[in-house]
Amino acid sequence: MRVDVLTKEYPPEIYGGAGVHVAELVRALRRRDDVDAHVHAFGAPREEPGTSSYAEPAELAGANAALRTLGVDLAIADACAGADVVHSHTWYANLAGHLAGLLHGVPHVVTAHSLEPLRPWKAEQLGGGYAVSGWAERTAYESAAAVVAVSHAMRADVLAAYPAVDPDRVHVVHNGIDTALWSPVDDPDRVRAHGVDPDRPSVVFVGRITRQKGLPWFLRAVAALPPEVQVVLCAGAPDTPEIEAEVVALVADLQATRTGVVWIRDMLPRADVVALLTAATVFACPSVYEPLGIVNLEAMACETAVVATATGGIPEVVVDGETGLLVPIEQATDGTGTPVEPDRYVADLAAALTELATDPARAAAMGRAGRDRARSAFGWDAIAGRTLEVYRSVR
Repeated sequence: MRVDVLTKEYPPEIYGGAGVHVAELVRALRRRDDVDAHVHAFGAPREEPGTSSYAEPAELAGANAALRTLGVDLAIADACAGADVVHSHTWYANLAGHLAGLLHGVPHVVTAHSLEPLRPWKAEQLGGGYAVSGWAERTAYESAAAVVAVSHAMRADVLAAYPAVDPDRVHVVHNGIDTALWSPVDDPDRVRAHGVDPDRPSVVFVGRITRQKGLPWFLRAVAALPPEVQVVLCAGAPDTPEIEAEVVALVADLQATRTGVVWIRDMLPRADVVALLTAATVFACPSVYEPLGIVNLEAMACETAVVATATGGIPEVVVDGETGLLVPIEQATDGTGTPVEPDRYVADLAAALTELATDPARAAAMGRAGRDRARSAFGWDAIAGRTLEVYRSVR
């Protein structure tokens, strides 16, 4: 079976969990004898066999970002001739998959990593293009032969956001983790090279600077942590100048009142992230919107305890009291995910982080349990097999 995978993100151009998912899924599919996996990705040319890259059309230079995306989608749709199934990831590639399905008469499968109606802050980034991205996503979902949700919570979100989608067409296949690539590596010199003291307790955040990742809430919680606890931010790629300015101000306030606040803005190689996670006492995931959260699996695979918001698909990954602590949250129903009681959420987040950061033995035990769970429940070969079952069901 030839499967064409359509994606904005693909190595070496990855900046979020959806890109990690696609890269690992394709690797697992290509290990099978019964699948011929082709990749169509946005970005610069790649040398990888079976992978094609597509630049934005020069004619659309200066146009709204959503329109530039649709220009790439047209080229990808045309290139999918010969596929048995097309499989798109995120709204960026959804319209390419929809058009390819119509043009070539093949089923289109969509994986739901996130949903545009649940990310209204993107209007800050795209302006009127946000209405275009929402239209592209809705059209693809309502017409898809199958929708793959990365968690049960994500499945519920799909059906709530797009009630015209037949529930029988929405399948749950969790994200996964390669526990060979993500495993504990004690490398104190690599940690020190980033300005972090491996001998002090630390809380680490890894993620993009976007509203959904909840970084401003986390930084407010950090102010209440014991002074001996370091805070390591691996955070870059801000969505807008406004949220970047907010984060800059919050970090500056922290650095003026406590030591050990380290902000790494560059995208780090995996080896550096693994070293920082391994050295960390706690990994923090303060997301207000997270369909599953591969980053939590990465931390767990490195034997790091997780403190995360009890939202979206996170509770399907992090077992409260066993692999970490879940922070309760009541959220606004306007799609922003904003805590209804922000001061309470920040206080509860700070308390959970303090609880584990000051009890390294308990945190270490939760880290070991987390790796066991990541290895047993979220392996990519099993996930590729379940995805292949979805392909076969629509042919």
